[in-house]
Amino acid sequence: MNYTPWRRCFYILAMGILVTGAGACKKLVPEYREALSPEAGFAQTTFEPVTGRTTMYSNVFSNPNNSTSYPIDFKIVNARRFSGEAAPELTDIFPVQVWKEAYTGKEASLAEIEKKRATEYHNVFEVRKHSGDFVMWSSSNSKILRCQADSGYIFDIEMSNGGGRRYFRNMRLMPYRERPYEPSNLNAVTGQSVSNGIFPSVTTNIKGDSTNLSLSPADIDVYIRKANDGKPGGNSISFMFLDKYFQPINPNKFALTDWNNLLHGFNMQKTATKVTYDVAYPMPLVQLPTRFTTADGRRCSVRFSWARIGFGGMQQVAILGLDFAIFEGGNWEIVFAFKKDNPKFTND
Repeated sequence: MNYTPWRRCFYILAMGILVTGAGACKKLVPEYREALSPEAGFAQTTFEPVTGRTTMYSNVFSNPNNSTSYPIDFKIVNARRFSGEAAPELTDIFPVQVWKEAYTGKEASLAEIEKKRATEYHNVFEVRKHSGDFVMWSSSNSKILRCQADSGYIFDIEMSNGGGRRYFRNMRLMPYRERPYEPSNLNAVTGQSVSNGIFPSVTTNIKGDSTNLSLSPADIDVYIRKANDGKPGGNSISFMFLDKYFQPINPNKFALTDWNNLLHGFNMQKTATKVTYDVAYPMPLVQLPTRFTTADGRRCSVRFSWARIGFGGMQQVAILGLDFAIFEGGNWEIVFAFKKDNPKFTND
């Protein structure tokens, strides 16, 4: 296309204006910065875990409408005792067991379970770097930490991203001393026993041998205790049954019990006084529903049963059960003591 001189000048001038204008508009576009919203925060600011067990506090950080830009980093800062003293116990690191592969409940040996776990070193109480979740590790105990009735600890959380940082002040950690098993008969603050034992979870169709009356959970004491064998460490659990004279009841009396699938244990050994398994601790290993646990996966579920013929020729299936958790390794015993009357195994 041919341009006259004045048109050529006009074209050059117009193009110059467009280029200059485009540059000016670009300068007017605001630079992107990551947001750090005042709306983001923690729904829980006081934590009261039980020491000696791994406790996860998930989804406690709230970020409405993603008002604070991800990725976000969290860390505990200025951890101190309630008195204001430094708390080196919260900054020291300790060995903890972590899962490298998922536990399924179908593992066929202790070795297969242990192959899925590894030892790492962590603070006993920490915040997950990118999620804001908190975890108290099972390596915590009342020898390390100040537990209730002590006022515990105060700490701050630093939240940061590319847009800056923000602090959440004076959050609280007030742990309870360890209770190595549940259900527990130990006072949460003192750690002392408050009852002789606990009760079974299930008593169905259990008749007293001398009275022929139904036995209730209150008629049976259950003791969860470490075996007094003088052996350090250990990874076993035994089940024992005592009559009203504290004499052992042969486990074979519980004839309908599926001993081979009672729990996720191995190398079952049955004697005239007890049944013992090799197991991995804690029990259950994770909160996962399996055929060995309650429906929510929080506790192991064991059932002992037998059948007898009642009046009228009807078969009665009796069931004795316990839902429990043990958080500390060792050689443990669970003892069922019939204190009111012996269970009836014979036919009417």
